[in-house]
Amino acid sequence: MSASSSSSKPGSRPPTNSKQVGGLPLTTPAELNAPQTTHSRSKCRNPSSMNEDSTGSGSEDGVGNTGDEPVVGNVNKFCAVPPGYSNKPKRGHLIFDACFESGNIGRVDYISDFEYDLFIRPDTCNPKFRVWFNFTVENTVEGQRVIFNIVNFSKTKSLYREGMTPCVKSTSRPKWQRLPTKNVYYYKCPDHHKNYVMSFAFCFDRQKDIYQFAYCFPYTYSRLQAHLDSIEKKKYSFFKRENLTSTVQQRRLDLLTISNEENLDPGKRQKVVGVTSRVHPGESPASFVCQGLIDFLISNQPEAQILRQYIVFKIIPMLNPDGVYLGNYRSSLMGFDLNHLDSNEDVNVQMYCDIHAHSTLMNGFMYGNIFEDTNRFEKQAVFPRLMSNNCDDFSMANTNFNRDVVKAGTGRRYLGGAMNEDALCYTLEVSFYGYMTSTSSQVTPYTEESYIKLGRNFGKTFLDYYRLTGVIPEKIPTSLAMKNGNVNRRSKKFSRGDTAALVEYSTNESKGRTFATSALAQ
Repeated sequence: MSASSSSSKPGSRPPTNSKQVGGLPLTTPAELNAPQTTHSRSKCRNPSSMNEDSTGSGSEDGVGNTGDEPVVGNVNKFCAVPPGYSNKPKRGHLIFDACFESGNIGRVDYISDFEYDLFIRPDTCNPKFRVWFNFTVENTVEGQRVIFNIVNFSKTKSLYREGMTPCVKSTSRPKWQRLPTKNVYYYKCPDHHKNYVMSFAFCFDRQKDIYQFAYCFPYTYSRLQAHLDSIEKKKYSFFKRENLTSTVQQRRLDLLTISNEENLDPGKRQKVVGVTSRVHPGESPASFVCQGLIDFLISNQPEAQILRQYIVFKIIPMLNPDGVYLGNYRSSLMGFDLNHLDSNEDVNVQMYCDIHAHSTLMNGFMYGNIFEDTNRFEKQAVFPRLMSNNCDDFSMANTNFNRDVVKAGTGRRYLGGAMNEDALCYTLEVSFYGYMTSTSSQVTPYTEESYIKLGRNFGKTFLDYYRLTGVIPEKIPTSLAMKNGNVNRRSKKFSRGDTAALVEYSTNESKGRTFATSALAQ
């Protein structure tokens, strides 16, 4: 696979006398019963002539004016052909498909043999969210160069401004990779109602391959099920998987319990950590992070064995299975944002973290709550500092504590008020794009492996935190210590109320990284 090196710029289309755009549907859509129609599209100018500092008509999470017709359903083996063409499709007439798990492209407009406008299908029952895309292209010619324009994003702020690029793979090269930055453009297009457009140039280098493009590395419901099935077959005594309920479309909502069996006795006082992920279906990096956490907790690593001895982990790895399967970005099948809770049930969890992906910021970082109680407020600053000690890609500068009204219904904010006063609630965010370290300002793009690594380091931080707070004792059984040199590296112990000492100690342990002043001031 290679990006096009053609001198043609995205958006600079060859002259044409006809504005009619044709498409030849090969079959009727199977996934969401979408009509396959022809469309008329005007030309879009060269992105280099656009003013990126201008404000787009679409709001951050709002609805922009996206076109003449609503986009409903995914394209299904749709062949884009020149206007007026009615013969059998030839090699080089690209065939687009998004009728597969987590797929999303609702409309394709043929502009020329070298350029196509692509429209994201909005979330089901919620037209204001249009961010996630995932589609395949086939029937290519070796060496064929094209420009794809994603023209109807609902968000104007994007990491595409910072160098983020779409992901691509093909049947002969199944590992996802990011496109080169130099071949991707993000700009405001006056001919698409001043919406922001992301254009990328690409060269198809293998004629028999089917190519797949996506907003970020996909992590499907089926992939999660296969991974959990493989763990379950190993019959670990400390791993329990149960189906909380079935979704509207009859998919599993898995709850995982990871802890030694003796901790699960009904009469025993438990230290419970709750973790959820993928409430927003388009935030696929969250699933990689969650998988990294799960894989670490069930591993033979000494840190994981110690955690299983003292802590009960309750993990829901995919809160929105239907939305993930359908290729939505933020909503469920019925169009609801499940990140807003409304319940009066008591919650018995000592720490809770909801894993998300962020579309405008770099690195991994955390959000926390603001409390009137100073000790509780200072105590919650410890865990993020320990995270920064364990993760080179974790940013304390982006870590923030707030009580924004717009976040009032989120899991972090709601559970922060529902849980007991000693409990802590966080949101763990990870960038869709990449991270910068404390020693370099150059962006390192995230890969599937580095997302998973962040999840493993997230798990290790629980050991640091609970040893620091005295929940896990300094002296541990020799059989658990094994050959690990890090497990006993702490020598200082604190009482639960000694929050000032905790903050000071965790700061010293962070290898000189200072906590952003604004994080505690807001």
